[in-house]
Amino acid sequence: MSDPLSGLLATLDLTDTGARTSEDIFTGPSQWMPGGRVYGGQVLAQAIVAANRTVASDRFVHSMHGYFLRPGDVNLPITFAVDRIHDGRSFSTRRTQAYQNGLPIFSMIASFQDVDEGLEHQAEFPVGLPDPETLPTAAEVLAGIDHPAARFWATERAFDIRHVGVPIYLRVEGEQVPQQAVWIRAIGTLPDDPSLHRAVIAYASDHTILEPVLRGHGIPWVHPGLKVASLDHAMWWHRDGRADEWLLYVQESPNSIGGRGLSFGRVFDRQGRLLASIAQEGMIRVPMQV
Repeated sequence: MSDPLSGLLATLDLTDTGARTSEDIFTGPSQWMPGGRVYGGQVLAQAIVAANRTVASDRFVHSMHGYFLRPGDVNLPITFAVDRIHDGRSFSTRRTQAYQNGLPIFSMIASFQDVDEGLEHQAEFPVGLPDPETLPTAAEVLAGIDHPAARFWATERAFDIRHVGVPIYLRVEGEQVPQQAVWIRAIGTLPDDPSLHRAVIAYASDHTILEPVLRGHGIPWVHPGLKVASLDHAMWWHRDGRADEWLLYVQESPNSIGGRGLSFGRVFDRQGRLLASIAQEGMIRVPMQV
């Protein structure tokens, strides 16, 4: 594709391959990634898009819970099977299974709701953080590093990701605390489709969610032998927002044990509205230093 955002949109434009006895079937391509493994946020967003295709147009995804079962191969397309579990007066529930070579690589249950009135409150927007325009881009941080992963992080992602503080790509500087904040924004303009923006925010939510675990232990991404993989992902959408405008992604890790790290995240827009909440546990294996 001509640019990363066009590539992302093409990836989310699933092909409807028809319905089987009890399932709706869709297929989608895989984006290239360093290492050859499908990016978790991609299959997550595609699963949401597939489920969304089977619900009424006035219902929007408000929650999902998914498990990453096997690493995906970027050289293969992905098949999505959607089971229409339930359609009620206000809510619809869908199960989406993602397959490659006939084996499930991701399993998700998502809930959709129509617009409704109710009690409303939210967590407060963090104060005192720098604006994204004042922070360096990934390309500026990684300038001069000739490595496939560095080139991808710097120029080939569909999102501009700017860390509040020093990123942990190469080293962990400052206090080692299991929390951080990043500003994120799609590089380009997206169509005016609220459901698409929810899926794209889900796509982006997997990029840095486990970094607080690494940051808290002083471990950068380039640590020799480091292995990180998403195990599960939960997300709740609270309000509509645009993924092509700056969003603040605040993250913290309350616990790490047994080769697993747990992180929570909150996504705010620049007006201070809480758009989404995220939770993810990941496998994090760090070779023992001798």
